Amino acid sequence: MSTPFIPKHPVITAYPKMPNAFAEAETMAAYLKDKGVEAPMGSLYDEDLRKRVKKGDFDMLITVGGDGSVLRAGHLCAPCKVPILGVNLGRLGFLIQIEKKEWREYFEKLFNGEAWVENRMMLHAEHIRAGEKLGSSNALNEVVVGRGQNLRPVRFSVSVDERHLTSYVADGIIAATATGSTAYALAAGGPILPPELRNILLVPIAPHLSVDRAVVLSEGSSVNIIVKSENSVLSVDGQPPTSLMEDDIVKVTAADVTAQFVRFGDPGYFYRNLTAHMNQNSLAGQA
Repeated sequence: MSTPFIPKHPVITAYPKMPNAFAEAETMAAYLKDKGVEAPMGSLYDEDLRKRVKKGDFDMLITVGGDGSVLRAGHLCAPCKVPILGVNLGRLGFLIQIEKKEWREYFEKLFNGEAWVENRMMLHAEHIRAGEKLGSSNALNEVVVGRGQNLRPVRFSVSVDERHLTSYVADGIIAATATGSTAYALAAGGPILPPELRNILLVPIAPHLSVDRAVVLSEGSSVNIIVKSENSVLSVDGQPPTSLMEDDIVKVTAADVTAQFVRFGDPGYFYRNLTAHMNQNSLAGQA
C-alpha cells in the first residue's frame, strides 16, 4: 500500500452545468470548515481558481460532478501534480470511487490517514503535417482519429516504433490508456486493462475488411497514425475535433505527466467499482 495521504490545503470545484453541484460543493466546504480545514470553492472553469491550482496553492482538488469533470480536472492538475478526489453526481463514474451520499464517510477516512494516491498514465498526442507540428495535447482517456461528418469510413495506416503494424478502413481508431479502456474503447469492443498499466491500447471502430481486434502495445511504445483519407478528424478526450488532411500524422506516446487520484481501501476498488457499474448498466430500463 502507498504512503497515507492527508491534504492540508484542498480546493473544491463544481461542474457548472450539473444541477446541485454547487450546492453540494458548498456543503462540503462548510463541513471541512467545521473540521478546521479551509477549502476555497469555485467552478472548474474559473480562471482565477485554475491559476491558483497551477501555481501550487493547493495539495488536493475535490471535483463534484461526473467522469467528464474528472477528465477536465485531470488535464488541469496533472502538470502540477495535484491529486484529484472525485465525488460522483453523474451517471457512471468509472473514474470516481465516491457517490454523492458517501462523501462525509470518505472525508472522515481521508483525514484519518486512510487514503492513498494512485498514478495513472496519460497520453501525449501530436498533430504533424509535412513534418511540422501543428498542435499537441495530453489525454487521460483516449486519442481518437475518426471520420468527420461524412459517413464514409476513413483509411489510415498505423506504425508502432516506426514499423508498420497494419492498415485500416474503419470509422476510426482509438489509442487509449488503461484508464480509457473503460470509456470509448470499451464501447468499441476493447478489453479492460488494470489502471496501473502503462500500455497503449489500440482499438478500431467498426473496421471494414480490416483487422478487427484490439492490440495492447508494450510500455514505452510510440504510435503513428497516418491518415489516408480527406474526411477525418482528431479528438482528444472527447474535446471538439480538429480536421485532418490526407497524409497528416497523429503521433501518440506516453505523456511525461501522470494524473493522480485519491483512493481508499486496497487497489481492488477498481474491480468492485467496475462490476457495480456493469451490473447497474445491465439493469437499465428494468423495473
